[in-house]
Amino acid sequence: MSGLSAGTSRSRGQRGGGANSPAERIAQHEVFERFARGGFVMTGIVHLFVGYIAIRIALGGSGGNADQSGALGELASKPGGIVLMWVGVVAFALMGLWRLAEAAFGSASKPEKDSKKSEAFHRVKAFALAVIYFSFALSAFGFARGAGKSSSEQSAGITARLMQNSAGKLALVVAGLIIIGVGGYHLYKGVSQKFVKDLEGNTSALVRRLGTTGYVAKGLAVAAIGVLVILAVGKAEPGKATGLDGALKTLGAQPYGVILLVVAGLGIITYGLYSFVMARYAKM
Repeated sequence: MSGLSAGTSRSRGQRGGGANSPAERIAQHEVFERFARGGFVMTGIVHLFVGYIAIRIALGGSGGNADQSGALGELASKPGGIVLMWVGVVAFALMGLWRLAEAAFGSASKPEKDSKKSEAFHRVKAFALAVIYFSFALSAFGFARGAGKSSSEQSAGITARLMQNSAGKLALVVAGLIIIGVGGYHLYKGVSQKFVKDLEGNTSALVRRLGTTGYVAKGLAVAAIGVLVILAVGKAEPGKATGLDGALKTLGAQPYGVILLVVAGLGIITYGLYSFVMARYAKM
């Protein structure tokens, strides 16, 4: 990634959390940090495959699930794929532990002047990311053992069970609104280029373009998932709540869907490329 970002001096003891904070001691252990950064690499690879599957579907290819499980399934089927799945289990798990440390102790890279409200937000976000990375680790573990499951089918199954009573329907609507909010946050972070604060040193124009495009594309995709969850509840059709795969395939079914799905796939691929930038330059 040389040339993508300049001036990446770590200055480990000079960050906002202080050299003695538990989060910084955990995150900056050399072995832990290297493997945790591998989580960004695996995330990037998964997004590349999701984007590739989406474009393949748009162009009338062999199809598949354009989501996390579909990407991991494709990877596992390649030569050396099972070994890569085991690497992914470790990388995703350690990334989840790093995010969990942030949630428990606070981020080592946030300025001390952050308000309590801002600190609380960062801790909640870190916990949510920890859950996501642990779910990635479990999914990779399933494919490593040859027992991987479709996340789309799992999403539809959970939705169907929750829709059996009013409390479950309300929970789904709330979940849908939260997912839409997460998508909106990604959009905001991309358009405002707030993601630059997460990186070491001075970022290049290429990095900013990758980050902006990637975050906007992912934000739109995530928001679409939330919309589909709410529509599934409103129409009593749990099969509509099939996660990212369902959101992308619904997009492809619209007028000019082929073009829209190709653009969405390219956007997700761009986020995957930006994940490789984070693997090298993210503050930890």
